[in-house]
Amino acid sequence: MSIYLILIYEFFKIGLFAAGGGLATLPFLSALADKYPWLTSDMISQMVALSESTPGPLGINMATYSGYMAGYNTFGSPLLGVTTAFTATASLVAPSFIVILIVSRVLDKYKNSKLVNDAFSGLRPAVAGLIAAAAWSVIGSTLFDFHAASFGAAFKLPEIALFAVLMVVTNIKKLKKLHPLVIILAAAVLGVVIGYTIGWN
Repeated sequence: MSIYLILIYEFFKIGLFAAGGGLATLPFLSALADKYPWLTSDMISQMVALSESTPGPLGINMATYSGYMAGYNTFGSPLLGVTTAFTATASLVAPSFIVILIVSRVLDKYKNSKLVNDAFSGLRPAVAGLIAAAAWSVIGSTLFDFHAASFGAAFKLPEIALFAVLMVVTNIKKLKKLHPLVIILAAAVLGVVIGYTIGWN
């Protein structure tokens, strides 16, 4: 099957069922990483970091990144990577446009419906569970190596140290007033320094 058809099918499905925003796409992307060679768990971790630190909605940024990598890894061409990035992004947002058009037509009629309210009540914990599972998969692949030969090697010490430092720093009362961009830039600088000095696992 053409990579374009695969991206249209997979990302339209993600856009249709990933209720709860960008983080809710993570379980679907993890499933894609198990299914296709052009996406890996490590890439998803990098994708989250890049998507959170660049302008725009998280889900769209991640779809664009995934689509680009799918095209680049399939064709070996940055130009074709751009076309697959556009395909994945358009496929992700298409269900939202379709659903909103339909909902806008019937919202006034059904906004007080018990059935509709019950459906949303059931969706909320399900979405929270999906996001928690996705968060654990990102934390696991970032801080631990579950395939390491020994117990000690399973811990990525530089990443864990950076995580611990940032957890402490971001919870200091005076520093909580800092703009998130400052924290993101500081983490990026620390990542470069650690990578070029002691290295990452």
